[in-house]
Amino acid sequence: MKVLLVSHDFLPSHPAGVEIYTYQFGKALQKRGHEVHVFTTEKNIGRKNLSVEVRDYNGIPVHELFNNLYYNSFQETYDYPAAARTFGVMLDDFKPDVVHFMHLLYLSVACVEEVKKRGIPVFYTLHDYWLQCAWFGQRRFLDGSICHEIDADKCGVCLSNFKYKQTRTERAGGKAIAAIRGTLGVDLGPLARKVESGISVLVSKIKGSENGGTGSSPPYKDWRALVNDRSRAVSEQVRLRDDALRQRILPAVDQFIAPSLFLRRKFLEWGIPSEQIEHLRTGIDLGLFESYEAKPAKHLRVAFIGTIAPHKGVHILLEAWKSIGREVRGEATLDIFGPPSHNPAYVARLEEQAEQCGARLRGRLARTSISDALSEIDLLVVPSIWYENSPLIILEALATRTPLIVSNLGGMAELVEPGRTGFHFEMGSSAALAAVLRGCIENPEQLDALYGEDVVVRDVGQDAEAMEANYRSQIRLRVALDCSEQQDS
Repeated sequence: MKVLLVSHDFLPSHPAGVEIYTYQFGKALQKRGHEVHVFTTEKNIGRKNLSVEVRDYNGIPVHELFNNLYYNSFQETYDYPAAARTFGVMLDDFKPDVVHFMHLLYLSVACVEEVKKRGIPVFYTLHDYWLQCAWFGQRRFLDGSICHEIDADKCGVCLSNFKYKQTRTERAGGKAIAAIRGTLGVDLGPLARKVESGISVLVSKIKGSENGGTGSSPPYKDWRALVNDRSRAVSEQVRLRDDALRQRILPAVDQFIAPSLFLRRKFLEWGIPSEQIEHLRTGIDLGLFESYEAKPAKHLRVAFIGTIAPHKGVHILLEAWKSIGREVRGEATLDIFGPPSHNPAYVARLEEQAEQCGARLRGRLARTSISDALSEIDLLVVPSIWYENSPLIILEALATRTPLIVSNLGGMAELVEPGRTGFHFEMGSSAALAAVLRGCIENPEQLDALYGEDVVVRDVGQDAEAMEANYRSQIRLRVALDCSEQQDS
């Protein structure tokens, strides 16, 4: 069977959960004898916009569409005909038996329709809430608060501040850099990105001093006070987006996959029929932990592993660690693992916090080193401040019987059972997190009492087996329908 996996980003440049899972799932399908390709996007102003390059990543052919965000309207952020046309060409060349979407960010709703009109089965795993929320699918407002309910007027206020495309100056600069690479073979893209990162760090530090060192927006007591003519216009665009995604994607997708029950409920509320969305808990590559062996220490070792970005709540963890005080923390340590290049401005803020509280930013952790890292961690903290779905690092901690502290909403709360595999704390509250951490430091026997029973974690190979059955079922249905239509004619 020829399977095409579609993701907004991919490895090695984007080592986040969706990208890692897409790779692991693809390798698991390959082990079952299937031919797997990946279609993805990349922003690189050193490449011609909308050009495609094919590369290999550990045995998986990757078709990379360069999308430098040269959008002419907000609509093109979700309905981008140029990207869909290029995707259609790839479909005709590869001729997959099944297409499985992991994310549509930087692509187009029309990509799903391109698959459907060719009569190919369409699957879509919902890793976040992008179909509901244009701001990267996180359902978070400007001040970082959770949007428990979707309100288009509130979205208008939020997205009025959303930089979704390149400015004319940035677009002209990008085209010039791409032209230089094309004619002279000199790639100035990395230099341009380095300069841009330095500017964003500087801006972050300035904002941090203005906001008492937090570097974040102040909380809004009443977002309606921010409604204006511009936000009302954006709100109308949000409503159009919501209608378009619902009306165009639902008829085109044969089956949605929801890794958490929480996310499934949110998409049932959004309008996906219950029979069209299946709950399937995410599997991980358990082979990474075959030789796992915990390495005890005399002091408590606390850590965070993941993407270093505001919605992951690392600043909440550092605030909590600082508030506990060194006299209570004693010899306990806090290590932060994650790539520093994803959000340089935020990392600069965290570096200052870490220095103040004695924590360490350890940088990116290779996938092959996850097992070794967890073997030297006594308590893993996942302080995300959005509705996480099914974080791979939580599943990996469960597989290695590593105690967890997680925010009390979304798929995180679903995965971690208090008193059995870890603890919950109120999302976004550094005081609540500090209380749980203090309890673990002062009463470490709490950690020893966890994992009294075995915890079952799915292997990604089980995902591949289950989805293979679903793929074949849809293919057989297509064949039966075609035969029926031929007989009728």
